[in-house]
Amino acid sequence: MQPTQQDYQRLRWQCRRGMLELDLMLENYLQARYPDMSDVQKADFARFLKNPDQLLYDWLMEQQIPTDKKVAQLVADIRLNT
Repeated sequence: MQPTQQDYQRLRWQCRRGMLELDLMLENYLQARYPDMSDVQKADFARFLKNPDQLLYDWLMEQQIPTDKKVAQLVADIRLNT
């Protein structure tokens, strides 16, 4: 299934969080990586965004390490690409 501009805009909106640091990291990551993401990666990213802001912040600032391998890989990719 081919993602649409609407899918991108929906994810972009979901990247807008309550913390400026999260907003910047997530939006920059989405902008840089979205065109090259597989459908599975896009779905994983959408699921990732369903986590609470504080947990996302803790993962991205390396204050906690995700126990799920997919999440840990995504966090590493976000940190590398922002």
